[in-house]
Amino acid sequence: MAKRRRKPLLNPASLPGPDDIHRRELPNGIVVLARENRSSPSVVVMGSLRANGLAEDRARAGLAGLTASGLMRGTGRRSFQEIYESIEAIGASLGVSAGKVGTALHGKSLAEDLRLLLELLDEVLRHPTFPEDSIAQLRHEKLTGLAIRDDDTGARADLVFDEIAYPNHPFAIPGEGFRDSVSHLGPQDLVAFHRSQYGPRGMILCIVGAIDPDGAIDLVREILGSWEGRNPDPDPVIPAASAPSGLRRRAVAISGKVQADLVVGSPGPSRFDEHYLAAALGNHILGRFGLMGRIGEAVREKAGLAYYAYSALEGGAGPGAWKAVAGVHPDHLEKALDLIRREIGRIGERGVTARELEDNHAHFIGRLPLQLETNEGVAGSLLHLERYRLGLDYYFGYPERVKAIRREHIVEAIRKHLHPERLAIGIGGPPGVEDAG
Repeated sequence: MAKRRRKPLLNPASLPGPDDIHRRELPNGIVVLARENRSSPSVVVMGSLRANGLAEDRARAGLAGLTASGLMRGTGRRSFQEIYESIEAIGASLGVSAGKVGTALHGKSLAEDLRLLLELLDEVLRHPTFPEDSIAQLRHEKLTGLAIRDDDTGARADLVFDEIAYPNHPFAIPGEGFRDSVSHLGPQDLVAFHRSQYGPRGMILCIVGAIDPDGAIDLVREILGSWEGRNPDPDPVIPAASAPSGLRRRAVAISGKVQADLVVGSPGPSRFDEHYLAAALGNHILGRFGLMGRIGEAVREKAGLAYYAYSALEGGAGPGAWKAVAGVHPDHLEKALDLIRREIGRIGERGVTARELEDNHAHFIGRLPLQLETNEGVAGSLLHLERYRLGLDYYFGYPERVKAIRREHIVEAIRKHLHPERLAIGIGGPPGVEDAG
């Protein structure tokens, strides 16, 4: 008889909550959350801005990402080299990156250097100069990365999947752009984007570490509280997306390759969706738990058809993809696809077993303390709470929320978003994959 999984026990006192999360909204619209942790001398700053690439068409794809990367290439006070010398002199880190629906901030330093870290963040966010020579070098780096992406079968399968899963939708255009779009972006484009998109309204900043929370919030107010500027509404509108009406398939061939990559799925629920947690649990059973769930067991372990096979639920602020991914020999492509579709159909028709449900309840609850054992983990969790309006007491009720998910909830989430006859199928591989099927 299989050994039963021990049910995890959580100590509420160890979880972030209303008693130790300090939250304040500044007059200019910045929301600051801070939590003290004296077990480490460091402090982590993590946050987000509403600057995004939702409005980018194909000709200007990659503009939000290039702008975010260009912020630290020079400011009104410091050159590119001086910015990094200031960061390295205190052993700190600072970075800004953009995705399709927002811009992410991340920094880390000793708690005693928090002021300098925030001053540098303020400087690069508010006063970038986008010097021509430095931006030209950055653009070259981006183009090199895109050339590498375009020669990767997995990346190309992902790109064509997005194109057919999200027709006439912003998610069909990759946030990193294309070589022909990025090659035409110059400093003037970055300046215009920064002027129109960057501002304090809708910004979230989370600070966790060896700090006095109220003092840290006051420091943010002192340094960033005077920032004013035009920027999008705090909640940009992301269009809905529905599952394909049938099987949509597209393949791209890359010469010199021997492996094929397969991406199969459909637009899934956003993190705001009331069924998201049930979908996340269902996805874990479908293609994450143990040896990559049912898909991994069927395609890789039993049939031996794939180098890897798993599923992923992107979630986020919009209808992120719910998809299965596999790397296979081209001769095994159709068999692997059939097995993936079979597993999607099986979980949608028959649901999950009581043991699968119990094991995954335990896993979701048990991993929470591990996610919160570092300053980075706590800061990311606070950002998650604020971004998706979950409430400061969310983690106190998290175990009960997980345990309340039953088999019928998972089936409902699967049936709503994944159907074996309504899927987008993206394939990247050697010549010949476009003729398969």
